[in-house]
Amino acid sequence: MATKTADTKNAGTTDGFTAQERAAMKERAAELRAEGKKGAKLADGLQDLLDKIAAMAPDDRALAERVHVAVTTTAPDLLPKTWYGMPAYANADGKVVLFFQDSGKFNYRYSTLGFQDAANLDDGDMWAASFALLRWSPAVEKKVVALVKAAVS
Repeated sequence: MATKTADTKNAGTTDGFTAQERAAMKERAAELRAEGKKGAKLADGLQDLLDKIAAMAPDDRALAERVHVAVTTTAPDLLPKTWYGMPAYANADGKVVLFFQDSGKFNYRYSTLGFQDAANLDDGDMWAASFALLRWSPAVEKKVVALVKAAVS
């Protein structure tokens, strides 16, 4: 997994993907391409998502990478892709379930984890559909994993 930073301001955060994690994702993309047309489309979606994450500012990139790991570990059936230029994850029908919007996209002070109507987060007549992300921590990871689990249930 990713290494911890020594920065006390962002204690508990990670500095992003390790070289081994990046290599494994590239290998997986190559495997998908080798599977044929459908696999190539999945590999292209994954590569587009990884390219978008790589282009982010360092703090946003670290958050996006941790979100990516949490989503792909928790809901491996979701398909990585980009959506309006943002990393996103779609269901088998191709409908976006959730997305990550980095703070630099619209010069916001925080990044956002957002859910679309394909997510099963309904709770009465009103519920949250997006969440501000400032830093990654074990508590944030636990909340993200719970939201992803609920979204795909």
